[in-house]
Amino acid sequence: MSDTTITIFHNPACGTSRNTLALIRNSGVEPVIVEYLKTPPGRTRLVDLVAALGLPVRSVLRRKGTPYDELKLDDPKWTDEQLIDFMVAHPILMNRPIVVTPLGTRLCRPSEVVLDILPSPQLAAFPKEEGEPVVDAVTLQKSRRVAP
Repeated sequence: MSDTTITIFHNPACGTSRNTLALIRNSGVEPVIVEYLKTPPGRTRLVDLVAALGLPVRSVLRRKGTPYDELKLDDPKWTDEQLIDFMVAHPILMNRPIVVTPLGTRLCRPSEVVLDILPSPQLAAFPKEEGEPVVDAVTLQKSRRVAP
């Protein structure tokens, strides 16, 4: 990754992922888009991502719409290494979107978390797909997001 590259591990079927991608683009950047279900990151890259996130491995697991329950991944017997192996075998278990920028790596849930690591400010007001404002005219001038 170059000093200016932004990468999003993206699932186009996920509204949060789509909103995050749109926020990146709203900063004037076209990111590297990794559709991780089509092109999984692989074990080494996944380990690096989890380390960069600074989160416990379990926090990077997605439960909804995955084989999480079927695999009984809530069982504390599974080590971090084993949980990573499950994510490698079943990329749908990887929570999304994960965004990597020169300012850091974040699991962008909710999507506006990405604003904390974008090197460039938003270029225009931005509502989420469902209409919730994230950046409006007032916050745009201050380079901040709308307060909850």
